[in-house]
Amino acid sequence: MSRRRIEGSFVALITPFNEDGSIDFGAFRTLLDFQQRHGTRAILFMGSTGEASMLSPEEKKALIVETAKMKTGAMDFFYGCTGNNTESTIANLRFARDNGADGAILAAPSYICASESDAEAFFLEVADATDLPLGIYNNPPRVKTDLHWDNLLRIFRHPNYVVHKESTTRVGQVAQVIAGRPDVSIMCCDSPNLGLVLPTMSLGGHGTANMTGNLAPAELATISKPWQGYAEAVDFRETYLRLLPLWHYVYSYINPVALKSLMNACGLPAGSLRRPLRNLEGEPLAKGVEIVRRLGLDEQYGYRIRDLHCNRACADAEGQIGCTSTRRKRISPPEDCSAIGPRAYFESRMSTVVWPLKTTTRRGPSAVISKVFQRPAAFGKGSETLAKSTIAAVPKVGSLRVSQMFTS
Repeated sequence: MSRRRIEGSFVALITPFNEDGSIDFGAFRTLLDFQQRHGTRAILFMGSTGEASMLSPEEKKALIVETAKMKTGAMDFFYGCTGNNTESTIANLRFARDNGADGAILAAPSYICASESDAEAFFLEVADATDLPLGIYNNPPRVKTDLHWDNLLRIFRHPNYVVHKESTTRVGQVAQVIAGRPDVSIMCCDSPNLGLVLPTMSLGGHGTANMTGNLAPAELATISKPWQGYAEAVDFRETYLRLLPLWHYVYSYINPVALKSLMNACGLPAGSLRRPLRNLEGEPLAKGVEIVRRLGLDEQYGYRIRDLHCNRACADAEGQIGCTSTRRKRISPPEDCSAIGPRAYFESRMSTVVWPLKTTTRRGPSAVISKVFQRPAAFGKGSETLAKSTIAAVPKVGSLRVSQMFTS
């Protein structure tokens, strides 16, 4: 087998689901095109980000077969093929090899807590059973087996191993592996809690094996570019510091809860998490959306951020101006509101609902505030009167968030 070195952003892709819980292969095609257009070098399917542990064996096989048909040659397609024992792992590797995979990423089988020597023997045995390019994912928080750099360097003498992803907090481990100069691409997890990205890249690492590239692929491509000189270091520093708020957010919940929830909010075809995991809603999700907007990622990637509170608003705002954002209707309004009445006219111009805020104070049960009074003339005759009456009817409940509710 000819060895090849992968350099750059290696994105662990989410698994998109349809509403009925089945895998959404049309969404996969969309997400892969998005990654390719923004500089991603390789894709990992069926990692922890892809909810692999909750996919059935049949789903895993279908995922390999169908996504392998989507290859364009611009990105390498690797698949998580770790089974619950040596034999099942070998079977997974052979299936992937026969159905178009470019490579596979392996972790130690989870839950059994294998010793370092047993794990080393596992990696060597499965490598002997295939000619598929392989990578090791040293991820003790997930699998409860941790490989020392001595074990790793011995394993990397096997010609089938081409990638290493480190997910410990040990900078010294990364340094020792790089110092050993194995003929593999040395990468790390992009979690800011582990703190490996800066030391890995500055010591000569070849990229990051990341999940944040699902949302910010161009930024991760910049961060994951090997340093050849001062220019790469400067680009890395600026992008790394800028992206810190997003990194901390997507890793603030177990992977991929925050990531997939935020992708859905941004209009990417991610689908729901598989139970028992649940999508974030309300204030926890709003924090992530605010970060996306503050970083300008919504404009950069053309994200169409959904109204996070539309469903609740429709229920809570009874008697107020109705919500039409979930219906996505576009009504052509008359030249002024006198023909149909100001309230109906406002409803016809509404694009998103404002956040109704419940209060336990004595000042009122709920409140809905709008920005209509800022430019009432734009909505025809009679709108100024309605705006004033709307403002007067809103109880004072302290600091309220306000969102745009009219089309421009």
